[in-house]
Amino acid sequence: MEILVNVQELGNLLKSGQVMLFDCRYSLQDANAGRRAYEDAHISGAHFADMNQDLSRPHVRGKTGRHPLPSRADWNSAVQTWGITPEVQVVLYDDAGGTGASRMWWMLKWLGHEKVAVLDGGWQAWLSEGLPVIADIPEAPAATGVSYLDMPALAILLTADQLDANKHMLLDARELPRFRGEVEPIDPVAGHIPGALCSPFSANLQKDGTFKTAEELRQKFSAANNSDKLVVCYCGSGVTACHNILAMQVAGLPMPALYAGSWSEWITDPSRPIAKGE
Repeated sequence: MEILVNVQELGNLLKSGQVMLFDCRYSLQDANAGRRAYEDAHISGAHFADMNQDLSRPHVRGKTGRHPLPSRADWNSAVQTWGITPEVQVVLYDDAGGTGASRMWWMLKWLGHEKVAVLDGGWQAWLSEGLPVIADIPEAPAATGVSYLDMPALAILLTADQLDANKHMLLDARELPRFRGEVEPIDPVAGHIPGALCSPFSANLQKDGTFKTAEELRQKFSAANNSDKLVVCYCGSGVTACHNILAMQVAGLPMPALYAGSWSEWITDPSRPIAKGE
């Protein structure tokens, strides 16, 4: 299946029973907002993936980024609990342009799961077609003993110590004012990692919240496409960076790496340099 599916394709998958669906809605301002929204209404059959409890580990102030990844072993255990196996087609959605969904998409790729896609346009696209939603919570899926730990990862993860400006092209998914260090509404230090380019994730989307065409995305990422360096994506906390990774895959470009700790982890070490402006 393609990286993106539209609402009609998802509807057909749901009718056939050949998909596991996950609701990845979340809010940076309210950790419980996504779960409340899910419990109020969701696409029938969807299970909820919590950004803070399932897709991240607790933030340790001064030591980690705001959304640290679980270990691959812990993530494998969570996926087993959900009943996901390599043969299962997984589809993910959210209501924020694919930011939460792309995080889980990347994490499943990192684990080695191939059959995963994101609903293009997400929750809003589903509602705009007048398709049904429900409040009933589906039964928890049966856990599986199938492990991914012996499977090769399909995504690249780098640490802060592995970043090398001579070998890597850094793409920052935050908006330009935050990249420049003109404003910083979330983290205690403003700026960006020296040598990085600003590539806001919001520019991956059309006005209706669906992804731009492959050609438009190739143009957006032309600097990365024309470089012989490994592209490394980061953002504030390792969430919207995954949006850029997904968009580059939609564009047919090589899979970039993720610096999951991102800016919020980078600044925990005062010896690491910071840059401002462009």
